This record gives sequence, C-alpha cells and structure tokens, in this order.
Amino acid sequence: MGTITPWNLPLLLLTWKVAPALACGNAVVVKPSEETPATATLLAEVMREAGIPDGVYNVVHGFGAKSAGEFLTQHPEVNAVTFTGESQTGAAIMKNVAGSVKPVSFELGWKNAAIVFADSDFDDALSGIGDAVFLNTGQVCLCAERVYVERPIFDRFAQGLKRKAENMKLGSPLEQTTEMGPLISKQHREKVLSYYRLAREEGATVITGGGMPAFDSSLDNGFYVQPTIFTGLAESARCVKEEIFGPVCHIAPFDTEEEAVSMANDTKYGLAASIWTSNLKRGHRVAQQMNVGITWVNCWFLRDLRTPFGGVGLSGIGREGGMHSLNFYSETNNICIRL
Repeated sequence: MGTITPWNLPLLLLTWKVAPALACGNAVVVKPSEETPATATLLAEVMREAGIPDGVYNVVHGFGAKSAGEFLTQHPEVNAVTFTGESQTGAAIMKNVAGSVKPVSFELGWKNAAIVFADSDFDDALSGIGDAVFLNTGQVCLCAERVYVERPIFDRFAQGLKRKAENMKLGSPLEQTTEMGPLISKQHREKVLSYYRLAREEGATVITGGGMPAFDSSLDNGFYVQPTIFTGLAESARCVKEEIFGPVCHIAPFDTEEEAVSMANDTKYGLAASIWTSNLKRGHRVAQQMNVGITWVNCWFLRDLRTPFGGVGLSGIGREGGMHSLNFYSETNNICIRL
C-alpha cells in the first residue's frame, strides 16, 4: 500500500490511512511531505519499539515528481495508492497508476463554503466560523474560505469576525498563549500574500489584515501573515474560486436560501461545507443540496472515524472511514463451494 501524506496535520492525516491499512493486513510504504518528515519517522521508531515486524510499516523520504513519490506510485509491487494533497498532484498520480489499474483514494483541494442564516445562534456561528477560517493558520483542508451570511445580519457578523481576527494572539507555537502561528514555509507565505495582493487588484474591500504582522522581535524571521477578511468580490473572482490555504476568507451577503445554495455549490471543488441555522428542517434541506463529501450543521470539524470521509469533483475520489476504509484497504473475494 503506497501512502503519500501532506505537510499540514502530518501525523493525524497519516494515521487516518495507516491504521485501517494495517488492520486489513497490508504492509504500507509511507512517503511523507518533505516539509514535515519527522512524525512519520517517529511513528516508525515507536512501531519498532512496540514490536511491529520489520517491513510492515516503511518510510521513504523524498520529493514528488521524479522522486520518491512518483517512484512509489509506479512501483509494480505497490497494489494501491492513497494520497492527500493538491488536486494537480492527484491527477499526476492517476496518470502514473493508469497502466497498472491500481485503485486510488484521494483527498485533494478545496474551497469550502459556510452558510450563516439570520436565525442561527449568532455567537455559536461566529465562534464556529472563526475556527473554520483561522484554525492552524488556515492550513486545514476543511477550513472555510468562502463565508455567505444572510443580509439582515451581514454587517454585524462581518464586524464580529473582524474583532475575532484582530484579537487573535499571533506568536510562537511554543507559547501556550499563542492562538495563531506561522505558515509552513517562506514559499507558502509568498503564495498566500500573492492572493492578498490579487484580492485588492480584483477590487476587494479589506475588512481586516491583508499583510504581514510586525513583532519587533526574532518572530519577524518567521513566516507569519495576518488573519484576513475580504468582501466585495464577484463570485467569478480568482480569490473566490481558487484555494489559498491561509488564514483568510471572503465574506458575502445573500438574500434567499436558493441563492446561498447556488453560490456555495458554484465551485469545481467539493470537500466540506457548514450550515448555521436554528431551523433544523432548513439544516437538513440545505445540507442535502451541498455538493460535498461532508456537511456540518451548527458545528465544524467534528468527525466520527466510522463515517465516510472524502470529496467530490477536484476534491477527491473514494471514501475512507469505518467500513469504507475496509472496502478500500482490502478486496472482496467471492468464494463459492459446492457441497
């Protein structure tokens, strides 16, 4: 089993794949991101100390194209590939495995939406959306970068989210009081900042943020960006359509339920969505219209590992979790015996 994992939440996303694969009797070869290689290696050391036989859990380090990742997907003794990462990389892996018809399970890119109705519990929705936008400096595939708020509460909600962003304590990840740390790398910071610049060029209004914080300390050498909220962009704008993967969202008003559903679904991605309303019938109704793999109603980032997880469109293929993991990490065999 070839397992290729990303740099965000590196141990969590690794164990989601490795545990069911081993439980089904597979040996696994893990290629972690070159940005965060340590946790996969540490897990190998722990497994050896725990008595797991050599060759059951294996780690190879390297890059993707024309390196360890590509070689792993093309190896004839790798029977299946599970991958979390960018949509473009997922497409490249599909090409690599096409000749040998290996099964794949992908969790790929995203541009998740959140819909906040005027009848929602305002404080709960504000807290939940704040987490959904800014958790882990926005470097979570389930974060929300598009926030749609019903017009009667739009201004109040935007100002509440602004206060939440501006009150967050940025600092060292080693400090207990820090609420937001740096991005993964200088390269990724430049990508996020390029979208901050692009949003202004596209005509966005900056509610808050849009740049880099100043610490007047050694932290200025870190890869920090400000938590950022934009508004005023057309739904066709690149900053509304393309994955940024930082602590940023675009917030826009809507007038009808149908309009909110249409805007939320107007994307090539389809990983996650959240809906905030006190009307449970509406919650059920809207959730069933979301073209995504997982929808939360009045919550965010809750996951029962027995339930299916994955995306649609450019957000992935296949499902993992519970019986869905068993179905992927093993093969159904029909044995027929005449008595």
